[in-house]
Amino acid sequence: MANILQDKNPLTYISLFSCAGVGCYGFKMEGFSCIASVELNQRRLNVQKFNQKCKYSSGYICGDMTADSTKNLVFTEIDRWKRKEKLKKLDVLIATPPCQGISVQNHKKKDEINRNSLVVESVEMVDKIRPKVFVFENVMAFEKTLCITKDERIMPIGEFIREALGENYVISSRILNFMNYGSNSSRTRTLVIGVDKAYRETITPYDLFPAYQKEKTLREVVGDFPVLEWGEISKDDFYHAFRTYDVRMRDWIHDLKEGESAFDNADPLKRPHKLVDGEVVENIRKNRDKYTRQKWDRFIQCVHTRNDQLAAQNTVHPEQDRVFSIRELMTMMNIPETFNWVDKPLEVLNAMSDAEKRKVYKEHETNIRQCLGEAVPTIIMQQIAHNIKTLFGRKLVGSAEINKIIENQNLVERQNLLDFLDANPLGLDVPTLMRITELCNAEREKNAAFYTNKFLVNDTVDKLPDFTQPEIRIIEPSGGAGSFVPFLIKKYAYVPHVILDIVDIDPNSIANLKLLLKYIDIPENFTINLICSDFLYYDSPYRYDLAVGNPPFSKLKQKARDISFWFFQNVNQDTNDLAEMFLEKCMFMADCVALILNKNILSGEEFFPTHNLLRKVKIDSIIDFGRHGFTGVSIETICLIVYPKQKPDETTVYNMKYNKIYHQKQSYITDKKYPYFIIYRDADFDRVADKLDFNVFTVFRDRQITKQNSTKEDGDSRMWVIKGRNIDDDAKGITHIPEYDTFIDINVAKELNSYIYVNDSNVYLTPNMTYNTRVIKNIPNVIADGSVAVLIPRQKGMALTDSQMAYFSSDEYRKFYITARNLSTQSINVDKCSVYFYGILKNDSKSIGAVPECS
Repeated sequence: MANILQDKNPLTYISLFSCAGVGCYGFKMEGFSCIASVELNQRRLNVQKFNQKCKYSSGYICGDMTADSTKNLVFTEIDRWKRKEKLKKLDVLIATPPCQGISVQNHKKKDEINRNSLVVESVEMVDKIRPKVFVFENVMAFEKTLCITKDERIMPIGEFIREALGENYVISSRILNFMNYGSNSSRTRTLVIGVDKAYRETITPYDLFPAYQKEKTLREVVGDFPVLEWGEISKDDFYHAFRTYDVRMRDWIHDLKEGESAFDNADPLKRPHKLVDGEVVENIRKNRDKYTRQKWDRFIQCVHTRNDQLAAQNTVHPEQDRVFSIRELMTMMNIPETFNWVDKPLEVLNAMSDAEKRKVYKEHETNIRQCLGEAVPTIIMQQIAHNIKTLFGRKLVGSAEINKIIENQNLVERQNLLDFLDANPLGLDVPTLMRITELCNAEREKNAAFYTNKFLVNDTVDKLPDFTQPEIRIIEPSGGAGSFVPFLIKKYAYVPHVILDIVDIDPNSIANLKLLLKYIDIPENFTINLICSDFLYYDSPYRYDLAVGNPPFSKLKQKARDISFWFFQNVNQDTNDLAEMFLEKCMFMADCVALILNKNILSGEEFFPTHNLLRKVKIDSIIDFGRHGFTGVSIETICLIVYPKQKPDETTVYNMKYNKIYHQKQSYITDKKYPYFIIYRDADFDRVADKLDFNVFTVFRDRQITKQNSTKEDGDSRMWVIKGRNIDDDAKGITHIPEYDTFIDINVAKELNSYIYVNDSNVYLTPNMTYNTRVIKNIPNVIADGSVAVLIPRQKGMALTDSQMAYFSSDEYRKFYITARNLSTQSINVDKCSVYFYGILKNDSKSIGAVPECS
């Protein structure tokens, strides 16, 4: 991999729907330069100007993001930076589109799908600009809320983001209460972060999310602020002042203790009310937090837009008869004192007369307070900016350099590796050390231990459940180099206590991991136990909330089938596949299981008993990684996430290669009607299936013809070996291919198993390992090698018509067959399971009589 992280250009960002720029001020604090900032409201955009956010004045763009003219202004600024600042690629695009249609605080909302579709504009800008990173922030329900796409489809925002950008970005989302991630006040929001796939082996979205921190109390944050008299503007801090209100309302809150509401006053005249024709009419208590004194020693509630009113939520000071001051609110939102709300610095504002100050307040206070209620806490974006700056600023160590380090340091020698991991003399990051560890693992082939790519772990952890209990137990049954550990720490930082048991059969791997853990910041809430054991022998006294990992991709030797009593209670007694055994044991001991498995578990005959087990439990998700799972290993992998104690419902299937999300009824894709799971089954598949009779062939494939017993030279004593490429794409004939064709001595051929089909006019030939399906009649005087499957009719005397053979080459059938093979790209041999789908048209009466049931 090239050193794509070494970029000497200044760090840059663009901010869309930027309001007053409170959140992205954190990027400015980390040294990022703003290329363009788009905001519809000029007053709010002016606040950004007061903070000198953009280098060029043209970067402040007041406009509607749905208008092409506004987008073109953004593109113009990018071009300006390319010319003047040598910009190569934008680092970050931030978008915080309006959330009125999806905010739980908006009690007056109606149909806001069109407004929510401003998200679509943000996605379109990411797709056109292609920054290294994009960050979307919005309310908790953001991803599940509907939007209207450009082609008039209505779909959940989260799915649209992944559909539109997933081809080029690794994308993760997290719902976080910002008070546990550095913010001084509660604010539960969704963060969606995407990282360009060019960096996916070294940087993932989980690396960029803010770090968990314990929440602060109101007393810790603003307890030392000076007391304010009625109507006072602090002489030392212009922004420490509050908006006064009708003095008669003061009695409503004056006698309240912390946590009490004015609605709870015994005296009706001290309860919120209005006078109508001289009579007291009490206000309706629509929200329990209105007119309520806040508590000093609890976390700070969310700051809302109407923070100037007693009648708004969580606005009343714990002791004083007032709402919170602007400075107090700024502190709650982690906005530094250097942030300017008006065109004058703080020292100038403090020097003004009271009359001048009140004039400034009259002009700006409402705007300031509303911006505070809509802002992203500065510290949240600052942490993301810091993580981006740190990770993208480092030198990438690619595969070639890793190999050179291993060679130069002679790390294949066990003691040298231990010394290297202990000292880390080159100051390498944890993922690089993990990669080196796996490459130097002398037992990796024996134990089928392969390095799990970071982006694969990222996508797996992104789908894991959240927990509400105070303690959870997690087991990683095949720890290896600990690829999952940093991700699990970040994912479950909020859980008061996490017990992580990491099991590995190899004592060297355990020793390596112990050293690697030194470089991982393990929080106090995590207890990590390293257990050297064969997982299949490991008898844990605990039940786990989660089992997650990448079990070995190998077969158990037949003589070791008496592995433990675990095997004898397995549903699947037919397989010696280790990963399947890990799966069953994990399902026995954990409430949620998320394992990376060979994709053939979906269709292999040896896994049919496993299918029966899985049909009875909830298959929550299947992530189809294709061939992206392991570095240097060409295996198709999936992540299977199941809940063994829950009943089947809906299964989400994600295909990484085609970047498509499918929501499938579990019973539909695991239908016993077919021999194995069809995870991409759809209406088109069913339509074609209804036309066909299945299970009409058995199959034979040669495994004996090799380069050693064949030759490229023809002769009278030799027989032509027909291969897949010799069968024409339209199935109308065969073609000799010079320098490709091979031949075999007839006497040698007669000793092969496949010879029984030579000159058998009742069988048919089809290329193996292809989606360009085609079927031809057997060719006289030829023998098929392993690239051609021999189709043998189950019904004696069955003959295919020309129209039926032509149908196998049709676009309709080929599309159907791709779905039948689960969009696989590697394991698509025509075997005794998949040959089931070589179906015969029901209306082609010459092709077939009765069809036997699928076994």
